Amino acid sequence: MSEPSLSVPPFFHSSPEEVRALCRSNSAGTVTAGMAAGFIQANLVILPKAYARDFAEFCRLNPKPCPIVGTSKPGEFDTAALGRNLDIRTDLPLYRIWRDGVLTDEVTDIVSCWQDDLVVFALGCSFSFENAFMACHVPLRHFETGLGVSMYRTNIACTPVGPFSGPVVVSMRPFRSRDLIKATEISSRIPLAHGGPIQIGFPEDIGITDIHQPDYGTPTEIRPHELPAFWACGVTPQAVLEASCLPFAITHAPGAMLVTDIPIPDYKNLTEEYSGEII
Repeated sequence: MSEPSLSVPPFFHSSPEEVRALCRSNSAGTVTAGMAAGFIQANLVILPKAYARDFAEFCRLNPKPCPIVGTSKPGEFDTAALGRNLDIRTDLPLYRIWRDGVLTDEVTDIVSCWQDDLVVFALGCSFSFENAFMACHVPLRHFETGLGVSMYRTNIACTPVGPFSGPVVVSMRPFRSRDLIKATEISSRIPLAHGGPIQIGFPEDIGITDIHQPDYGTPTEIRPHELPAFWACGVTPQAVLEASCLPFAITHAPGAMLVTDIPIPDYKNLTEEYSGEII
């Protein structure tokens, strides 16, 4: 007998434009997980034009943690390719301001600090494949507990370009074996959301000495008969910006993503294929 579907968050079936309107009015909360299923959510990095070419090359050479979803022209804050009626300055729940590699502020909009030379990089986010997991009845511990996902700096070095270098950051989710197989197969089919995991079961192999002490987020319980799976994470660019000491940069705050109008390729067929295998 099939089990009932897992409950889904309130804005799971909302359109991206509806979610962005909520963000613009500060009504979406500070985390976009579980919103606008079927569409790509994106991490945000905004840099002065002088650094944009190097950062674009950095992302090209490090596609697992930094998959490029879209970019803007200098000074452009309403990139139509990312969303209809989009204003990148207001349509995320929370932003971070970086100066000389130091996080100096978190704000709900960046209108007052916008500059005509700024270039936007939208980079894929694991929230996209998490929504696919939920649609396919793959349980997620952090939704069950209401806590954030655990994230760790690793001993895997990004390929450096110009001023940009640093460690790959990973996010961790624990699964029983059958759910893990399904999660790996689903995420591998969404490369714009980091693709499949880069490590399973052996955190020490990627430099994680204490899985109970994440570098970002909150600790996640790993229950008996579960394995931890690690995906490349969009927090990587923030670790890189911290190391690069750029005079000025803007990012999203962790969990507060840009919800784009870009559909996950073949999402309907993907979820139909896997939702019949309810565990």
